Amino acid sequence: MRKLHITSVKPGDIIAKSIFQENGNVLLGLGVQLTERYIERLKQLGIDTLYIQDKRTEDIIPEDTIRDETRKEAVDTVYKTMTTLMDQPQIKRRTSLPDFGSTFQKVFREIMQDLSSRKDVLVNLSNLHVMDGYFFHHAVNVAVLAGVVGLAKGYNQQQMMELGIGALLFDIGMTQVPKELWSLRKELTVEERQRLQYHTEDGFNILRSQHNISVVSAHCALQHHERYNGTGYPRQLCEKNIHEYARIVAIADVYDALISPRPFRKSYSPSDATEYLFASGNTYFDLDLLKLFLQHVAIFPISSTVLLSSGHTGVVSRVNPLAVNRPIIRILTNEDGSEVASPFEINLYDKDWMSVTIVKTL
Repeated sequence: MRKLHITSVKPGDIIAKSIFQENGNVLLGLGVQLTERYIERLKQLGIDTLYIQDKRTEDIIPEDTIRDETRKEAVDTVYKTMTTLMDQPQIKRRTSLPDFGSTFQKVFREIMQDLSSRKDVLVNLSNLHVMDGYFFHHAVNVAVLAGVVGLAKGYNQQQMMELGIGALLFDIGMTQVPKELWSLRKELTVEERQRLQYHTEDGFNILRSQHNISVVSAHCALQHHERYNGTGYPRQLCEKNIHEYARIVAIADVYDALISPRPFRKSYSPSDATEYLFASGNTYFDLDLLKLFLQHVAIFPISSTVLLSSGHTGVVSRVNPLAVNRPIIRILTNEDGSEVASPFEINLYDKDWMSVTIVKTL
């Protein structure tokens, strides 16, 4: 299969990877043939990339960092919890929500089992979802990314669970924010910005009232918008005054936000997102944690369609763990744009191809 921007797909193309609704259920499944109506509807729903079947790349299959079953259960749990808090204000006043912590412990335990079963994890967030589901899928992605960093740091089981719960629920305070403020296309007023920023303290207050959620997990909600140089909110904390869990969640939050389409901008490619993050090291983010994070992210994920400096286009077939910016590419078109007679692969890490670079993701 190959991943393409939605402007490059055409009627007759067949979906190679399911697209999910906001609650984790399938919207369009594997094998569905696209029509003009489907394509236009997907654009309206905020889907900007698709995985398409292609005989030349049928053996190239991107493996998400966690199983689809694990993701569906996690997204569904986040969805039910968050929508309950949004729709039933009286619940917000309760001291503790029944089984709140134990429910999310079970969810993150499943995520951890998937992460732990993979060797040399290079994160590839290959799930596709409608834009209205961003809030719920984003929480799961942040937990996955944070979990990878926690494993890389050698956290013990208790630390992993504290980090994982904090990462899954870091944005729970957004349930207290009027929904119309979530996706405004215009610049926020001072009052709107203050209300939006208060979600960090709302989230902390919700989580710390739960008897089975650690207060350090709650600090992920409170501090994920603090910045390493002290320019964040709500308390303008800096450097090590920000809890390490929150520093990890901050990196995961921004990375997944950048690679996701939003109402006010297109999504960044993983390579552009990692470049932005690295440029912010020891300014917005802890540079040591950032380096560790970037060691475990696929800059050019498997099945990405790319343009090379040689003029060829191709699809990433394998990632090189020793040099994530120099993957193996299956060449599909010549320099003049014509299709190659027979697709062939080049390893950008080999000395014969060291002069060739990836110009951009298509």
